[in-house]
Amino acid sequence: MGVAIPMSMFLSFMVLSFLGITINMMTLFALIMALGMLVDNGIVVVENVHRLMDEGFSPIEAAKEGVGEVAWPIIASTATTLAAFLPLAMWPGIMGEFMKYLPITLIIVLSSSLFVALVINPALTVVFMKVGDDDTYDKKKVNKWSLILTALGGLLLVAKVIALGNLLVLFGLVLLLNVYILTPLSNKFQHSFLPKLENAYEKTLNFALRKKNPIWIFTGTIVLFIMSFVLLGVAQPRVEFFPINEPKYVNVFIEMPLGTKIQETNEVSKEIESQVAKVLELTDSVMNLKFKESVNALTVQVGSGTSDPGDPMAAGGNELTPHKARVTVEFKEYALRLGINSQAVMNAIREGISKKNFPDAVLTIAKDRAGPPAGKPINIELVGDDFDILVAESEKMVNVIKNSGIKGYEEIKTDLELGKPEMIIDIDNAKAERLSVSTNDVASTLRTALYGREVSKFKDGEDDYPIELRIGESERNNMNALMNQPVTFRDPTNGKIKQIPINTIAKLVPASSLGSIKRKELQRVVTIYSNILDGYNATQINDEIKDLLSDYKLPQGYDYKFTGEQESQEEELSFLMRALAMAVFLILLIIIGQFNKMSAPIIILSSVLLSTIGVFLGLIIFNMDFIIIMTMIGIISLAGIVVNNAIVLIDYTLLLMERTREKLNIQGRVSKKVLVESIVQGGKTRLRPVLLTAITTVLG
Repeated sequence: MGVAIPMSMFLSFMVLSFLGITINMMTLFALIMALGMLVDNGIVVVENVHRLMDEGFSPIEAAKEGVGEVAWPIIASTATTLAAFLPLAMWPGIMGEFMKYLPITLIIVLSSSLFVALVINPALTVVFMKVGDDDTYDKKKVNKWSLILTALGGLLLVAKVIALGNLLVLFGLVLLLNVYILTPLSNKFQHSFLPKLENAYEKTLNFALRKKNPIWIFTGTIVLFIMSFVLLGVAQPRVEFFPINEPKYVNVFIEMPLGTKIQETNEVSKEIESQVAKVLELTDSVMNLKFKESVNALTVQVGSGTSDPGDPMAAGGNELTPHKARVTVEFKEYALRLGINSQAVMNAIREGISKKNFPDAVLTIAKDRAGPPAGKPINIELVGDDFDILVAESEKMVNVIKNSGIKGYEEIKTDLELGKPEMIIDIDNAKAERLSVSTNDVASTLRTALYGREVSKFKDGEDDYPIELRIGESERNNMNALMNQPVTFRDPTNGKIKQIPINTIAKLVPASSLGSIKRKELQRVVTIYSNILDGYNATQINDEIKDLLSDYKLPQGYDYKFTGEQESQEEELSFLMRALAMAVFLILLIIIGQFNKMSAPIIILSSVLLSTIGVFLGLIIFNMDFIIIMTMIGIISLAGIVVNNAIVLIDYTLLLMERTREKLNIQGRVSKKVLVESIVQGGKTRLRPVLLTAITTVLG
């Protein structure tokens, strides 16, 4: 059995490499999940061969007969597991690009394990497997080899050959561990505990199948299934889109009013940095250590590239934003934080920054988010044609939410960039026409003055350097100097070149405007959004806001909808429900093809349905959140895994019934007595592989 894991992994790496799939977070996650499942097929094959050898078959006969008995059941059981993961490989969208490597890797690994179980393991059992006194060792030889390996390993470690030295020492210690601890425990488990467990299970089955007990047990199971649903509805575990991660870094996003000079933004960021530094000097109440012991770096960035990536207003990573800054607290790796919870540090930072000292600044404290981008936890989009109406309605809606008493959100705000200062050059068209000056002449003059114009090139060897002409910096920042710039033009009446100051035909009008107007599907849109505070649930808060806004009246032609994380959550849940239905359908087709009857597939699929009792009761008893992505993947995986044991168990039970029918020359249906005996004997015989596969899956 020890060969199954490395051999399956080796084949899997070959296939993954051939397909161009790299080792990343999702493939590693899939490999860890597969560790517990890839030995299942091998366990069933090896256990069956071992049982037959124990009954007196020769190694070759036991291998042939043993593999023949379980080949189709384990092929079918593996196919059902693959069928459960196959729909996940068709996951659409950004989330699909992120998650699809999980099912693809699992399908490859489990297919490799099936090949190893049916081809490699039987050959190895013939060569190496023995029954009877196969677990007796010459302890003197073992002690000698253990001493030699450990001594050689120690010498190599002294010689600085670390890897090989550690390996030899490990082998020496494992030899002793195997002979003196693992083998005695294994013998006790196999020859004492397992037989007792099998006998107890046989008695339990006999009791369960006696008289009307099957009806009562079946009815009780159905009642428990219904009760688990009822309890789930009553307890209502919190629904999360993706697991809540402990922050690796925390950002304090600073946004000053539009038009703020970068020097002023820098001063504000320095003050906030000092406040964050004071918070990091505080002592953690649990670990009795200063927060800074868990921090790797405290950095400040001002200007370009400081927007919140999840902010609907952020146009990109490198937009010019002199009015924005970011203070970042980067934490050490989890193992080096000395037990300090970085979430507690973030909460302390949120409480420690005095927003009253910065009335003009909008501060947002946010952590890094695990998984693909999904938008803000609270994200409401208002759509319509008239932007003025959208602005007014968005402000009303923000006030309604703020005054509602709903708690748990950080700060409700919109993506409107109001009050962007601008200077309008108001040209007197009548006067400009009399003087034969065009609007383009005025605009070209101002552009040259502010941004420059290439007038020539300077050549240095093979390099050319553009020569730009524009006015000096002091004049560029002086509005009177700009308006006094002469406009040079040709008079069309006489062809002469003339110059007149800009202020003779235009005047300067200070004004403010919107920073941007956003559209979605050709409609103007304003977004209301916010982060969620620690300890609160985004789905619950969104439900409260939905109830609050259910009676909110908008003008005709205007509408709102919840988007961002909530929209992604609904889309992914919808896909995962379809994937579950598709997986069950594919599993049903495989089981019908395997058994060629309807009774066995119905029994096997009922085990999938009833296994959710454990899922729902587990969520309630352990007060766990219902994570849309992870919990649904777990349930879909469960559908594929649960049927494996059911297929192996029922297939062997049907095999025993068929043998009894042939032995007693029974035509048609067997008697109830034969049926019960086949079920009991099948359950007892298959208890060991079923138990071992379940344990390895759980441990994996």
